[in-house]
Amino acid sequence: MSGLPQPRLGPYPAFPRPCGARTPHTPLRPMWCCRADGLPWPCADARLLLKAEFDSDPAALTIYLAGLYHEAAHDLYQLNPYDGPAPRELFERFVAWGPFRRPIIDPPPDHESEQE
Repeated sequence: MSGLPQPRLGPYPAFPRPCGARTPHTPLRPMWCCRADGLPWPCADARLLLKAEFDSDPAALTIYLAGLYHEAAHDLYQLNPYDGPAPRELFERFVAWGPFRRPIIDPPPDHESEQE
């Protein structure tokens, strides 16, 4: 082995499932880059495939992403404890784009409903 830390036994990144004979858009641990395109995982294709795969169960997608966020934080901080990504960056990368995201700023109240 090349001296990289061994990934822990957290949630297994098995989604999105492979489509045909192409390389799946799953993460390569412990660097957490996409096996198919080399971009930080979840890449745009992985996000699209995950949303389609978990369309009927968005809560399961959120739980899955939160577990992988935890594992990625562990792996990435083990690889580079001084210059690793900030927790907020990782949260936005793994969880914030999911089905239960909230806007950073609450939208203004509807003025019409206040006048009634």
